[in-house]
Amino acid sequence: MEVTMDPLFLAWSYFRRRNFQKCSDICTNILGDSPYDQAAWSLKTRALTEMVYIDEVDVDHEGIAEMMLDESSIAQVARPGTSLRIPGLSQGGGPSPAVRPMTQSGRPITGFVRPSTQSGRPGTMEQAIKTPRTAHTARPITSSSGRFVRLGTASMLTNQDGPFINLSRLNLAKYAQKPCMSKTLFDYIFYHENDTKNALDFAALATEHAQFKDWWWKVQLGKCYYRLGLHREAEKQFRSALNQQEMVDTYLYLAKVYQRLDQPITALNLFKQGLDHFPGETTLLTGIARIHEEMNNITSATEYYKDVLKQDNTHVEAIACIGSNHFYTDQPEVALRFYRRLLQMGVYNCQLYNNLGLCCFYAQQYDMTLSSFERALALASSDEEQADVWYNLGHVAVGMGDVILAYQCFKLTLAFNNDHAEAYNNLAVLEIRKGHIEQSKAFLQTAASLAPHLYEPQFNLATLAEKIGDLQSSYVAAQKAEEVFPEHVDTQQVLKGLRQHFAEL
Repeated sequence: MEVTMDPLFLAWSYFRRRNFQKCSDICTNILGDSPYDQAAWSLKTRALTEMVYIDEVDVDHEGIAEMMLDESSIAQVARPGTSLRIPGLSQGGGPSPAVRPMTQSGRPITGFVRPSTQSGRPGTMEQAIKTPRTAHTARPITSSSGRFVRLGTASMLTNQDGPFINLSRLNLAKYAQKPCMSKTLFDYIFYHENDTKNALDFAALATEHAQFKDWWWKVQLGKCYYRLGLHREAEKQFRSALNQQEMVDTYLYLAKVYQRLDQPITALNLFKQGLDHFPGETTLLTGIARIHEEMNNITSATEYYKDVLKQDNTHVEAIACIGSNHFYTDQPEVALRFYRRLLQMGVYNCQLYNNLGLCCFYAQQYDMTLSSFERALALASSDEEQADVWYNLGHVAVGMGDVILAYQCFKLTLAFNNDHAEAYNNLAVLEIRKGHIEQSKAFLQTAASLAPHLYEPQFNLATLAEKIGDLQSSYVAAQKAEEVFPEHVDTQQVLKGLRQHFAEL
């Protein structure tokens, strides 16, 4: 006689092994035989939630609608170093734009792509549409709520006859009084169905039933308010939850609220308050480092990333950011050690080999440079990645003095990504060396229009216009270059010479 495992126990075993689809199928069979089995119902709810679960702490794309149609009033002229919306000058002795490239929002490029690092806060709708929002696409996200709607369609796939739970017929008040089922049901409504309004109503009923003493429900209320854009209400709930129970996640959610309200100093103080209760917590240290990095305070950010590595020496983001900082502060050999550490940890992608190739080249380890770039090209999964690799190969060719190879590399860059402003700029410089003035001028104007946050195209355009005698165009371009990078000495000299010339007329 064959002994079979209890179906519910088998489903629980599949759930523990993260095989959620099989767990859900077994629970469906159990519910087919006994529709009122609460354990099977609760387990299936959890399995369906885990299939589409997204950690709300890190994932936070701010869409154009949220940015440009934000009605919350803030100070128009914030004090330097107190706002994420106004990119400040380097406060902590970090590298200048001449050494470290800037993003469109005016902040230095980070060593690790994460939500919000690409975007910043555009000043105009035109700039918002131009700015890439994610690591993989140049198209802006129209609204963060769109992401939740798209994920929510998964509810129809779980059951061919329709959704597993029909929320419109659910008696929320009844389930809110069952603590063993209410939390799994809330997660299902919030993550799987993405019905924030019903989730908010349900959380309010459950909080009331718990006599406002359960911190977990207050956190869920805060999450609902945050998703609905009611940031001050979310802040109240998270604060109340922290008063009842100190939790790392609550600190992270509350800091997210303050960052969205453009209060980075408050967020930093909150993180430090959290570190008093949870010393050495890597997520809190990483949060502090990210804010310093966004405020262009690179030295402080690096110090905090080093603290992260003292607690967790396999933290990919900290290793990558410290590595990129060493590279841009003219220490490619040290950066190479950090990127090799990532390679040893099993990170195997195009970006890592791209960075390894650059570090090897600037550290004069030429034997490894081209093989690293070859691997980067083999691992490239998109046209943008291939364009970046060819662009860096163009720099290697310039460094070796092979102008023809550099020209071909930059052309290939534009073949893969027609909006690569840096490649247009470098092609223009090569065209000037060949004596093709009109062609180089066209390239520089294209680069300047594609990337108004770069100072190089404007400065090169000013220099070129001055050489061919177009002093007015030179003056306008030099002024734009100075706006982007006020400390650039060469731009100031060009402007000084032009002003003297105009004064003599």
